[in-house]
Amino acid sequence: MSDGPPSRNNLKDETSPYLLQHRDNPVHWQPWGQAALDRAKAEGKPILLSVGYAACHWCHVMAHESFESQSIADLMNQRFRQHQGRSRGAPDLDAIYQHALQLLGEQGGWPLTMFLTPAGEPFWGGTYFPPEPRWAGRAFPRC
Repeated sequence: MSDGPPSRNNLKDETSPYLLQHRDNPVHWQPWGQAALDRAKAEGKPILLSVGYAACHWCHVMAHESFESQSIADLMNQRFRQHQGRSRGAPDLDAIYQHALQLLGEQGGWPLTMFLTPAGEPFWGGTYFPPEPRWAGRAFPRC
C-alpha cells in the first residue's frame, strides 16, 4: 500500500480555498480521508490533524509562523502524519474533534490542532500552536 512516507505536500490539487492556502508549506500535508488514515495506521505513526477555515485570523498566523517554517516542518514530518481538514467542508470532522478537545479539558476553536493515534483516536489537542512556547507553554517543538 505504501511506498514510504510522503516526501511532499499533497494539497496542490484540492479545491478548498483553505487547503490551497497550505499547498506550498514545507509540511507534508495530506488531505483528510480514508486512504491517508489507512497509511498512518500501516506506518503506526501518530496523526497531527489541523482543521481551520480560510477566513480564520489565527489559522493564518499559525500557518505563517509554524507551517511555513522549515525547522517546524522538519519536526512535524519526522514525528507525525500530517492531515489538513477544513471546518466548512467537513463539519462532521470539525464537530467530532472540537467535542473531543472539550472532553480533554481544552477550549475549542480554530485553528483546531489535534494529535491522534494512528487509528484516529484523539489523545491531545489545542488550538493555536506557535513555533516557540508562549502563554500555556504550547509550541510545535514541544509536541
